[in-house]
Amino acid sequence: MGQNFLVDGNLRRRIVEEARVGKGETVLEIGPGRGALTQGLAGEVEVQGGRLILVELDRALARRLSRQFQGRPDVIVIQGDILELDLAEVTGEPSRLKVVGNIPYNVTTPILFHLLERPRPAEILLMVQREVAERIAADPGSGEYGALSVGVRAVASVERVLRAPPEVFRPRPRVHSEVIRLRPLVPPPLSPDEEVALRRLTRALFQWRRKQLRKILKDHPDLGLGPEALADLLAAAGARPTDRPETVSPEGFVAMARLLP
Repeated sequence: MGQNFLVDGNLRRRIVEEARVGKGETVLEIGPGRGALTQGLAGEVEVQGGRLILVELDRALARRLSRQFQGRPDVIVIQGDILELDLAEVTGEPSRLKVVGNIPYNVTTPILFHLLERPRPAEILLMVQREVAERIAADPGSGEYGALSVGVRAVASVERVLRAPPEVFRPRPRVHSEVIRLRPLVPPPLSPDEEVALRRLTRALFQWRRKQLRKILKDHPDLGLGPEALADLLAAAGARPTDRPETVSPEGFVAMARLLP
């Protein structure tokens, strides 16, 4: 299913350490596969008196995990798609949940944005392709900065934690990987309606990313702002009319989203 299994024991231990499982915490692992991280996480959860939820799409692997952790009431195996899972359905307190995963790279972006929907977990620790980590953490004005950077960092902080070369996986991917940590911002900087406005704004601006802000805000069919509203948004973002979208920081996008009609 597009997943590369982590086979390096040292890196597995370091990722489990970076999960920093606390007393009584619930941890959700996405795509445990053959259990590269699972055994370590299960040990941490047992010591801390917490709970481990395993979400595995592959039926055969899910059955294998169920057999492996039979007799462990603190380890729950869910056979299913993380993209269809409501975090509120698996834990009474999603805001205290930690999510860990070595996820298939072909669904990284959908999984990221699904996890960043409300209610958001306390922390997300994911293995991603290095280029994705670079795009999320990119500075405004750089070639990597774009809609993904804004979409993630408008609602969460990001930290690049560990690097993983191709040889630590089987099958060996053609790309380098990184573990990133996302911490959703508390309290959220935007209301639910303002987050919808942010997505509309981000989509419109980066669809026309080579054009100037003034033209996009005025002429894009999803925006169509008048002169006064346009001036207010630019002022809120600290931007000039002739600037382009990639120069506006995530905080600038948040400030504009608060003013969108």
